[in-house]
Amino acid sequence: RQAGRYQASYREIRSRVPMLELCKNPDLAAQVTVNAVNELGVDAAIIFSDLLLILEPMGFHLAYTAGEGPVITPSVKSPADVDRMQDPVVDESMSFVSKAIRQTRAALPAHIPLIGFVGAPFTLAYYLIEGKKSRDLAATKSFMKNNPKAWDKLLARLTGALASLAHLQKKAGAQAIQVFDSWVGALTPAEYEQYVMPHTQKLFQDIEGECPLIHFGTKTTPLLELMKQAGGHVIGLDSQVLLNEAWTRLGDTAVMGNLNPDILLQSKQVIHAEVQKILHQANGRPGHIFNLGHGVLPQTPVDNVKYLVQVVKELSER
Repeated sequence: RQAGRYQASYREIRSRVPMLELCKNPDLAAQVTVNAVNELGVDAAIIFSDLLLILEPMGFHLAYTAGEGPVITPSVKSPADVDRMQDPVVDESMSFVSKAIRQTRAALPAHIPLIGFVGAPFTLAYYLIEGKKSRDLAATKSFMKNNPKAWDKLLARLTGALASLAHLQKKAGAQAIQVFDSWVGALTPAEYEQYVMPHTQKLFQDIEGECPLIHFGTKTTPLLELMKQAGGHVIGLDSQVLLNEAWTRLGDTAVMGNLNPDILLQSKQVIHAEVQKILHQANGRPGHIFNLGHGVLPQTPVDNVKYLVQVVKELSER
């Protein structure tokens, strides 16, 4: 996400507007998206929204708690909870997303592409089962292995809703879709292949066509080949793997990444040197989107983000 607490313009809006209200207000969502592009000078925009909004029309309550992040109630604890889930009419329940995309697309310069996004089935299932962020994912793994039929049903229902949401965004004007599997790095390759990959693969198959698809996760070094098999034209690389080594493993696939966000807390000299390292690893090979390995940290000086964009452009032109 490009818009965030490191930006004064974003903090000013958030001081007046709660997170959920901001996400559901097309005027404000478009404003913070366009502000990020204008302030940072990046080559693409990603719509301001949230992965978890789709869970509300599926019958869950979503709240953002200071210090805890998103909280989902009631959490999924049993197969019966999966049966009670609702199948949303996405065009109606998520219309604020399509409105925000249309308004953003109209406000952006024609040469700046707009990226839409959805969560991956596993990551949304994790939030539903845990109820909030959990570092060990104990409840998720327990449900996954002890209730395999209910697990497959849960991910299948999420996959259907997420595919509809991706199509909604494409119809509204999104020119690429990014699938965020933010927590999948907690799984072993065997767990991913058995319990997750078939559903992620189905999602990518269902949204294939019309625009590029980006497959992003973190702590995914052991899973990269499986993620490529699951789908996506671009594979996101986090900061725990060398870009050139990961790219060699993936073969003829575009990649995105992978500067450590911590570097943006350092001096401009350090930022310049680290950008050079990554571009050296890319070695001019086509199909590299320079990006962070994860999100911008809230305490990051905005001038450092602007400097990063400037340096990437300058060094890439040489």
